[in-house]
Amino acid sequence: MKHSKKDTVHKTQRIPALRFEEQTLTSFAGLVVFQKLFAAMRLRERLRGCFRHTTTTPMFGHARIMLVLIVHCLLGYRCLRELRFYRDDPMVGRLVGLKRLPDVATVSRTLAQVDEASVQALQRLLGELVLERLAALQPPVVTLDFDGSVLGTRRLAEGTAVGFNHRRKGQRSYYPLFCTVAQTGHVWSTGRGSSTARITEGTKVSPMYPASIVGSVSDPGLDGNARRSV
Repeated sequence: MKHSKKDTVHKTQRIPALRFEEQTLTSFAGLVVFQKLFAAMRLRERLRGCFRHTTTTPMFGHARIMLVLIVHCLLGYRCLRELRFYRDDPMVGRLVGLKRLPDVATVSRTLAQVDEASVQALQRLLGELVLERLAALQPPVVTLDFDGSVLGTRRLAEGTAVGFNHRRKGQRSYYPLFCTVAQTGHVWSTGRGSSTARITEGTKVSPMYPASIVGSVSDPGLDGNARRSV
């Protein structure tokens, strides 16, 4: 296709005026969906309730740090040092209600201050959220899967042991136990396992895991006709 000289050549003599505008760009625009979800779940308020008994009040707060960790996992990150990849992202800060996100050292110090009562409160909240979802879905069958995992570490930390690790033999590792709902993929609860703990077949549950979770399927919010299997 041919073009005329008038359409091709452009004469310029005056220098254009340049204007610079301050813009905030985000790489995680999809988080706007979770902002409405967290509001519907009242997640911030319920997380604050898990730490209401604590006397220390850090700058960011325990509940806010937990919310940051939830978003951290939603973004696909697993290591705390990966916080630097989105520390200045405005959408992440908006979702957690912060103008400036905490650094790795602040998150580590806050997690070190969490006591056992707060951990149990978080566990109860996790179970409540799963029950609320199951009550809304009303599945005819609720299948609970009990399984263990191996999380390797290079630290000589409390709760670690040298046991089965198919990736790195002899490495100290954590051995958490998980209870998940097969129909939805929700993690109902977690427990502390040992390097020799094994989940038996059938309806038996490892003695290291709280068997009371199985009975909580009979929650009043669920349909009485729902069958359960382990």
